[in-house]
Order: sequence, then C-alpha cells, then structure tokens
Amino acid sequence: MAVPKHKVSKTKGRSRVANWKATAPTLVECPQCHAKKAAHAVCPECGYYAGEKKMLVKADEKK
Repeated sequence: MAVPKHKVSKTKGRSRVANWKATAPTLVECPQCHAKKAAHAVCPECGYYAGEKKMLVKADEKK
C-alpha cells in the first residue's frame, strides 16, 4: 500500500484538486439537418447516423 513520505501542504493539495474541471461536450453539425449533435451519435432532430435513418423522431410520427 502506498504511504506518503512527507506531509502535503494545503496549497499543494488544493492546487492539484483545482484542475479537476468539467469540459463542455464536443458538438458537431449534422450533415442532414445541420442541427448540433454529439459526435458519433444519432441526431436527435432527424434520427440519421452515417447517412442512414436509424431511429424514428417525433417529427416523423406527425407526418
């Protein structure tokens, strides 16, 4: 089991923890409807992925 050899100061510990930040998700433009979507995911607006219809969307059900 790892045991620290020396005491870590408050400044050193807090500065290390301060770098744990949340990052914004990467959004790309859908080639079909040009809406923003997550990369490598089905578009929630039109339901297309890699040029193929993969899921039904509420807009499709109304037609």
